[in-house]
Amino acid sequence: MQTSIRRRYFNKFATTIAAITGAPILFAQQPQAPGAQSTTPAAGRPPRNTHTHNGVYYFSGTGSNDGYPREDHVLVTDPFEKHVTRTMDALKKSLERAGSNMDSILHMEVFLCLPHAESVPMPTGKARFDAHKAQYDALNKIYGTYFSPGKAPSRACMAVEWIPGDSLIEMVGSALVVTPPPAA
Repeated sequence: MQTSIRRRYFNKFATTIAAITGAPILFAQQPQAPGAQSTTPAAGRPPRNTHTHNGVYYFSGTGSNDGYPREDHVLVTDPFEKHVTRTMDALKKSLERAGSNMDSILHMEVFLCLPHAESVPMPTGKARFDAHKAQYDALNKIYGTYFSPGKAPSRACMAVEWIPGDSLIEMVGSALVVTPPPAA
């Protein structure tokens, strides 16, 4: 009983000291380097999150339904090749908006999953491996057509259990910004 009371007292004391000594650090304004862009929104505009840092554009979560209207939504039951083509097209558009291009991709991680639908039985064992291998082969046939010869980036490809948004593929990575993106 005594130990519990002492621990509670010590925890409260330590929390109070941390709050008191850390408060000035939390509320202090950091000096801005000369020539650095301000992170404060100008004239009441919300800040733009460009995902670009030091000339590198970081793209995340590009899937087969990104950039497409709701009425043009693909489903997990649509052919895998359609998912790949739409994902690559969405990625290309995203890179161009950021001032980059497909040949400037530094590294990419590709996630694939099998369709989860009541009308599609989930394979097991060797059949599951074969299904993932078929997806990988289909990906490679389409993937190579989006890059200039010898310009395909380093890539990791992983099979996962599920990808959000009715997509069977998702891409994450980084690319060099080669031209400044147009001002908004």
